[in-house]
Amino acid sequence: MTRVKICGITRVQDALAAVRLGADAIGLVFYANSPRHVAPQQAREISGALPPFVTSVGLFVNPAPEEVGVVLQAVHLDLLQFHGEEPPEFCRQFRVPYLKAVRVKPGLDLVQYAASYSDARGLLLDAFVEGAHGGTGQSFDWGLIPSGLPLPVVLSGGLDEANVAGAIRQVRPWAVDVSSGVESAKGIKDAARMAAFMQGVRDADV
Repeated sequence: MTRVKICGITRVQDALAAVRLGADAIGLVFYANSPRHVAPQQAREISGALPPFVTSVGLFVNPAPEEVGVVLQAVHLDLLQFHGEEPPEFCRQFRVPYLKAVRVKPGLDLVQYAASYSDARGLLLDAFVEGAHGGTGQSFDWGLIPSGLPLPVVLSGGLDEANVAGAIRQVRPWAVDVSSGVESAKGIKDAARMAAFMQGVRDADV
């Protein structure tokens, strides 16, 4: 089954609802410019409420090393997600498994990009929107994804209950990542939309 990460969680009840509906991972945003930003104390409460076998992911955008260190001291994170222009040596210095996000646009060599981050646990593919680092609700042309990428693909960008099944059938990613597509307001998840999204994933995997 395609794995699911629900990102931009800001409340314990939303995290628990996501998990009950079958989410494999929840994402916590440590990027001050995001409307879904959480403080370390808030993130610790959410992460600490998760049951076993659910992955807690911390999202950063071009952070200072000290910023990541402060979060890691306060919050248990299973995986780091770097959403900016962080080089491979930056991503690996924290000795925590990481995902590297890339904003896909024509002309970008994704095979070469993946090779540069060969120790990443996966490549998260998001839409390129000028001046934005994810959470835009915009999708991209999935035909730009080459077959045979050397890292597991996490598909992101504009996914919702209406298009996730088609996206999975076309791309066959290891996982999908959704944020705005399951919200009632920025940072507030909608249980009915999460349930519909999870049903879409299951329908695609039949």
